Amino acid sequence: MEAITILKRPKTNEYHPFFERYITLVPDGGLLDILKKQQETTINLLRDISSEQAEYQYEAKKWSLKEALGHMADAERLLSYRIFAIARGETLSFPPFDIDAYMTNADFSRLDFQDILSDFSIVRQCTSSLIAGLSDNAWIRTGTVLNHPTTVRALAYIIAGHELHHQAIIKERYLLM
Repeated sequence: MEAITILKRPKTNEYHPFFERYITLVPDGGLLDILKKQQETTINLLRDISSEQAEYQYEAKKWSLKEALGHMADAERLLSYRIFAIARGETLSFPPFDIDAYMTNADFSRLDFQDILSDFSIVRQCTSSLIAGLSDNAWIRTGTVLNHPTTVRALAYIIAGHELHHQAIIKERYLLM
């Protein structure tokens, strides 16, 4: 666990440049603490959302709040799998995921918002459990994501930054209605 407390921010050669926008959002500090605080912030932000608010789209053809939260859980689930696989020595190249296809096939509109929020929380708990058990050597193991060498450490930071990115969008575009 101490390795997570002193985990250093990944260097730019540890991930595809696309992910820079997420990694730069992550504050300094212990990664497990950051992930736990983010989880609490997201849950507190969204726990009292009504069914009507959950269906809100801030613009035509944009995701509803339900879909945005579902996407956050899906993306974390996918990135956590990549952490798991690379940490365990997987060497295959991970392709990008088509977020539009994932969204279409998830059909979040049929689900209750509180169930999606609960799923998000469970996914975060699983992610935290996974990274808490990683060895020091696992953090620097490298796989290929978006045809670019990517470390386990970078993927963990991407998860944290992706949530911060969507928290900001939710605050700015969904909760001001």
